[in-house]
Parts: sequence; structure tokens; C-alpha cells
Amino acid sequence: MNLLNDLDWERWGIPAARILLILVMAWLAMHLLNRLERLVKERAVNRMGANDAARAATLARVVHYLVAVVIGVVAMMLVLSQVGISLAPILGAAGVVGLAIGFGAQSLVKDYFTGFFILFEDQIRTGDVVRIANISGSVEDITLRHVRLRDYEGTVHFVPNNLITTVSNMTREYANAVFEVRISYRDDIDTAMAIMHEVATQMRQDAPWKDLIQADLEMAGLERLDESAVVLRARIRTVASQQYGVRREYLRRLKAAFEHKGIQNPYPHVTMHNGPDTPAVPLRITTPEPQAAD
Repeated sequence: MNLLNDLDWERWGIPAARILLILVMAWLAMHLLNRLERLVKERAVNRMGANDAARAATLARVVHYLVAVVIGVVAMMLVLSQVGISLAPILGAAGVVGLAIGFGAQSLVKDYFTGFFILFEDQIRTGDVVRIANISGSVEDITLRHVRLRDYEGTVHFVPNNLITTVSNMTREYANAVFEVRISYRDDIDTAMAIMHEVATQMRQDAPWKDLIQADLEMAGLERLDESAVVLRARIRTVASQQYGVRREYLRRLKAAFEHKGIQNPYPHVTMHNGPDTPAVPLRITTPEPQAAD
């Protein structure tokens, strides 16, 4: 009887104890992993900004998922080995199934890999204005699967991460409000540039623009000679994502200053040549006024 009990213990008791030990160790590993994830999130909130904390939390969640899968797979394989199930056929079948799934889900796998590196390298943050996959908009959400953008018209775009090859972030650290100002050929270029500097200087002294503008107007100079205008190019460095409002306000003030100083708004001209002995007659191209309905 004692011999039978010894045989039963060796056959069932020892494997059962080992299985129980494996499950306890797996549970402890998962518990430690959950505490580590919470600790990372708490430290991120306390030491980082909102965007960095969100990025750290997302990365922690991804790492938690991957480690949890590894722990579960290893624990399952150890348990199966204890009950006498051979792992070689299972691993072979899993390899074939994994290969088939891999071919069918290449874009999904690429989504996750690309999304992980976008988050890890901090290429995009929530609230940034970016251009990805030929779509521009404000970033509302970033996941391992997609990036959600909302454009100026309010349309929401879900861009899969596997389509993101180039990220153009227009709101990182600082931005430039760029101006291409057109003046007529009759106006003095130096005078127009001086007015542009005066408007920028005055605007930088007024609230709330003084908190949004980081540097004086940077004049690039004469950009090109169009058919009907001389184009001047300049820029103002602003706080990130504030370049659009600064640009609109500056152009509004510049128009009023040009009108006050007599700088003309250019318009297309056509010169007609009637013959060698006939003087050229300049004509202004105008748009006819719409007729009132009867």
C-alpha cells in the first residue's frame, strides 16, 4: 500500500506540485508587472508634462501586453510539459499557423511596429498639427493601430500607421509665420520693408501677441518678380501652433499700414501695341460688377 502511494505521488503529486508552482510564479510575475506599469504611469504624471505622460503610459501599456503574452506562453508550455504532452508537434503547428497569419496580417503587424516607434521616438504628440499620408490636421489620438486627425473643416481622419512614411510636425518647439507680401512695381521696396518691420515691432509690444512672438521680423528680402507684383518674403518666430493666428493678425495690420502709407495693392496690367508709330496704352484689367436682377 505504501508502495502504491509512493507511485501515485511520483506520478501525480510531483507534477501537480510543479504545475501549482508554475502557476503561482506566473501569477506573481503578472502581479509584479501590473505594479511596475502603475509605477511608471505615476512617475510619468509627476515628472513629465501631459503629453509625455500620455506617451509613457501608452508605451508602458504596450510593454505590459507583450511581457504578459510571453509569461502566459511560457507558463502554458511548462504546464503542458508536466502533464506529458509533447511540445514539438504543437510548436510545429503553431509555426505553420503563425506563418499563415503573418502573411495575411502584414499590414496589421506593420501598423503596430510603426506605431510603437512613433510613440517611442516621440514623433507625434496629442494636440500637434501634422501632415501625414498627405493629410493635415490636429492630432486627437495616437494608438499602435492608427493616428486620428481632425482637419480645419472638422473632418476626422483615421490614418493607419503603416501608411505613415514621413511625419511633418508643424508645432514642435517653435514655428514660423511666413509672409509673401506683394507690392506694385511703382512702390519703393525699401520703404515697404521698413513698414513691415514697423508693423512687426508694434505687434510684438501689444497683448496678447507679445507672449506669442519670440523674435523680431526676419526679412528674407525680394523673393521674386511676378507679372504684376514684386513679392517680398519674411517670417516671424512664434510659439508652437500659434503661427496661424500671428500670421492673420500681422497681415491685417500690414494692409492698414500699406494703405496709410500709400503702398498700392498690385493688379494685373496689359499693354497694347497698335503699331510702330502708335504709343503703347496701358490698360487695367477689371472685373465687371454683377448686374442687379430685374
